Amino acid sequence: MKPIIIVGTGLAGYTVAREFRKLDKTTPLFILTADDGGFYSKPMLSNAFAQGKQAAQLTSFTAAQMAGQLGATIITGTRVVAIDSASKTVEAGAGKFSYDRLVLAVGARAVRPALGGDAADDVLSVNHVDDYANFRRAIGAPGSRIAIMGAGLIGCEFADDLAGSHRITLIDPNPLPLASLAAPALSRGLLEALEKRGVEFRLGASVGRVDRDASAYAVTLTDGRQLQADAVLSAVGLRPDLRLAQAAGLQTGRGIAVDAYGMTSAPDIYALGDCAEYASESGGSVMPYIAPLMSAARAIARTLAGTPTAIELKPAPIIVKTPSYPLALVPVPAPTRQGAWQEATVEGRTVCRYHDADGVMTAFGVAPQEAGIRQGLMAELGSRIMQVA
Repeated sequence: MKPIIIVGTGLAGYTVAREFRKLDKTTPLFILTADDGGFYSKPMLSNAFAQGKQAAQLTSFTAAQMAGQLGATIITGTRVVAIDSASKTVEAGAGKFSYDRLVLAVGARAVRPALGGDAADDVLSVNHVDDYANFRRAIGAPGSRIAIMGAGLIGCEFADDLAGSHRITLIDPNPLPLASLAAPALSRGLLEALEKRGVEFRLGASVGRVDRDASAYAVTLTDGRQLQADAVLSAVGLRPDLRLAQAAGLQTGRGIAVDAYGMTSAPDIYALGDCAEYASESGGSVMPYIAPLMSAARAIARTLAGTPTAIELKPAPIIVKTPSYPLALVPVPAPTRQGAWQEATVEGRTVCRYHDADGVMTAFGVAPQEAGIRQGLMAELGSRIMQVA
C-alpha cells in the first residue's frame, strides 16, 4: 500500500497527521521535512523572550516522539526538490518516494525587502525556531538597541515582548501600527500603549539601507532619517513558499491554489496553511492564521480518510499578543466594497465595528479584549452575514 506523504512538519503538517490518525490507524504515513522535525508552536516565537524561553524550550516533542505518537515514518533533514504528479512520486535528498496522496504544508518564507548598505545581509527575520535561536544570540544584553522593520502583527508583538528589556524602534511606512488590520482608533491605542513602554516609532518611512558602524549598525530610512541599532529585525511579512508547487506545474496565485476540499490543480495533491490560497466566493485568499489552518487540517484529514469534506472557513478573531494593549480583531475581508469603522465604548473598552457599503458588519476590533465581549461581537458578526446571505 502506497503511503500518504506530508511535506512539512510545522503546525499545518502535524495537525493534518494528527487528525488523520484519529480516523485511520493503518494507512502508511510518511512525513518529510528539511529541518529536525521537532514540534513547536510558531505563534510563540514573537512573545517568548519576555517569558525567558530559549529556543530549545519551545520544542514540545522531537521528531522521534512525534513519529511514535502518529505511527508515522518521519524523515528529517531531507528537502523535497521535485514532485511528479503523473507518476505520483516525490524526489528528496533521501531518495524518491511514491505516494497515494500528497499533502503540501511547506509554509511561507520571510519577505526580504531590497535594502542597500554593506550590512543588508545581517538583517534578521524570525520564521522558524532556529531563526529565534539566532535572534536571541544577536540581540545581546538588556539595553541593546533593536530596530524592527514593520509595525504589523508580528512587528508589534516583538516590540511589546522586547520592550521590557531592550530599546526598541519600530519602523513602518504607514501612519499607524497595524494599519492594514485594525481600526484607526485601536491602532492609536496600541501606539500609545507601546510608547508608554518606551518603544520609539519611526512612521511614514521604510528602511532604505543598513550599514556597519563600528560594533553596531547605521539604519537609514527612505526619508533620510537615521538611527543606530545593535540588531535589525525584519517583520515586514511572509510570502507563501511556491517553489516546489510551481516547479511541479501546480496552479498558483498568491499561494498554492486549492479548491473547497483543499485539493490543488493536480489530483490527489492537497495544500494547507501559510502556503495555500483558499477558494472563496470573492476569489482566492491567503489566510496565514491558526483558525483557517485548523479548519483545513480537519477537513483534509476527513477527505484523506475517505469522507470528502469541504473546508469551512468561518470568520475567527485574531488575538494580538501585545499584553500592554490586549487586542482582538477580525480584519476587513479583502476585497470588500467601501465601508467605514464605527467606534463605541463598551464596559470601558474600545469597540470598533466595520460596516460595508450595504451597512453589513463584516469586521470588528476590541481592546482591551475580553472573552465575553469578543464572543458577543463574533455572534453579531455571524448573524449579520447570515442575514445578507
